[in-house]
Amino acid sequence: MNLKTTVLGQTYQFRDLKEIFAKANEDKSGDQLAGIAAADSRERVAAKQVLADLTLADIRNNPLLPAEEDEVSRVIEAGINEKIYTEIKNWSVAELREYLLSHQAGDAEIKRISRGLSSEMIAATTKLMSNLDLITAAAKIRNVTHCNTAIGQPGVLAARVQPNHPSDNVQGIKAALYEGLSYGIGDAVIGINPVIDTSDSVKDILMMTKDVMNKWDIPTQNCVLAHVSTQMRAIRQGAPADLIFQSLAGSEKGNKAFGIDVALLDEADELMRKEGTSTGPNFWYFETGQGSELSSEAHFGIDQVTMEARCYGLARKYQPFIVNTVVGFIGPEYLYDSRQVIRAGLEDHYMGKLHGLPMGCDVCYTNHMKVDQNDMDNLGILLSAAGVNFVIGVAMADDVMLNYQSTSFHDIAAFREVLGLRPAPAFEKWLEKMGIMENGKLTAIAGDPTIFM
Repeated sequence: MNLKTTVLGQTYQFRDLKEIFAKANEDKSGDQLAGIAAADSRERVAAKQVLADLTLADIRNNPLLPAEEDEVSRVIEAGINEKIYTEIKNWSVAELREYLLSHQAGDAEIKRISRGLSSEMIAATTKLMSNLDLITAAAKIRNVTHCNTAIGQPGVLAARVQPNHPSDNVQGIKAALYEGLSYGIGDAVIGINPVIDTSDSVKDILMMTKDVMNKWDIPTQNCVLAHVSTQMRAIRQGAPADLIFQSLAGSEKGNKAFGIDVALLDEADELMRKEGTSTGPNFWYFETGQGSELSSEAHFGIDQVTMEARCYGLARKYQPFIVNTVVGFIGPEYLYDSRQVIRAGLEDHYMGKLHGLPMGCDVCYTNHMKVDQNDMDNLGILLSAAGVNFVIGVAMADDVMLNYQSTSFHDIAAFREVLGLRPAPAFEKWLEKMGIMENGKLTAIAGDPTIFM
């Protein structure tokens, strides 16, 4: 491999692929915190130039985190289609990028070629793309999945309704749930982050949401985003769970910090096949977010974009119904300002889509970041244009339990209206039956939760 280049008369010699990958990243405060970022824009350009000329075989033959040392690496390796990889292994990263953006590469062509790519190869193309490139490539890919209902179809923007409550009060959760439903939000999932991580609390919330779904004949799916082991105990106690949830990291050490490993995920997968309440075949919900591996000192000197891509390599093993990056949740240590958050949201969406995942995004930020709600509006519109499968709906965009800012129920309604997008087909029919929507438009009663009283 050639790891050297000259830019404006200055020669740059990089040690290895790990350094090239990190320094080819767009500016990220997380990479700076880890001490692996490019010193300046000129060094960043040099790293991009070297990366562009590397072949896909170079990347695979020089692993950033060897499979002998990490089970996520082993999962990624096992998922590569060898026949397709052999056809493209001599392509440079630049050639792969050009192909993905070409008029010749549509949904079917990209899906086929993606089966021969490792997560690191996908991350490499990300570092060479502009924001518009990320939108253009991702918009070509439609990953349709089915739990109780299907989402991801062309022209569809689904949404998770997130009726969190600071004390897990079931009636409080129900009140916020009804408000979200009244705005047409909830076709991706009724998903609650619990305060109390116990099987009894999880079971109570799942029972309530399932009762609401049954009472009003709502075509969607429910999930409580407790630790996977807590959900498993609740399911074994008879809780009605359509989806099972877990946050993922891009390394074995990072996942151990989350209290999980591949064996536990396999066990949960088998449990859902036997005792999950959804139709399937897709019944996993995963969340990710750039920087989590750095938080647990489990990044091994690998940049946060590449570690995020590795999360998606692990996720695709389980053929999930939905995956989303909680893009600005950790804070300014990893994504400092609106420019970095917007870039990361577009990167994550593109990388997830190219892995074949039904990719969504929690368009969000914490209050100590240099970001505001206008920035979230911008990212929400960009992701909607890029074909994001779903986004997150929180009452007034303010999660009173998790203490962060996301997108509101009416924000998502506006994304749909501006771009001519619709809810998931089965859910839209239900909205029409309830009088909430007509001909793809919300009616006068939309936003009034008393219709459920």
